[in-house]
Amino acid sequence: MYLNTIQPSLGSRKKSKRVGRGIGCTLGKTCGRGHKGQKARSGGFHKVGFEGGQMPLQRRLPKVGFKSQISKYTAEVRLSELNSLAVDIIDLKALIAANIVPIFTKTAKVIQSGLVNKAINLKGIKVTIGARKSIEAAGGKVEA
Repeated sequence: MYLNTIQPSLGSRKKSKRVGRGIGCTLGKTCGRGHKGQKARSGGFHKVGFEGGQMPLQRRLPKVGFKSQISKYTAEVRLSELNSLAVDIIDLKALIAANIVPIFTKTAKVIQSGLVNKAINLKGIKVTIGARKSIEAAGGKVEA
């Protein structure tokens, strides 16, 4: 294969319209632009979103930030926080009872932050890969 033999595949490059070649080709005289108006003129264009002087849509709408609705019901739990719990099996109810996560929490995830001193049994709580390794290294287990 040589650089001078490379060609685009058939049909990938469309031939450009040849305008201004007389009335026989339907693109003569006005060249497909119609009669008069801004788009018929040379250099006649406007900004994207321009509405002819009317206040554009992106400026009419109020600007508000984004706050995830899911984040209200999810919570992160550090490994070091699990050491203080005196429960055999740690689930979401145990975390709520111990005041580690808010009452309205629906899902919790244990992240690797701090150290685990004892064997911990987690049930129904999500766990990061690093936190799972730390829990299992301490003799605990994680159930789905």
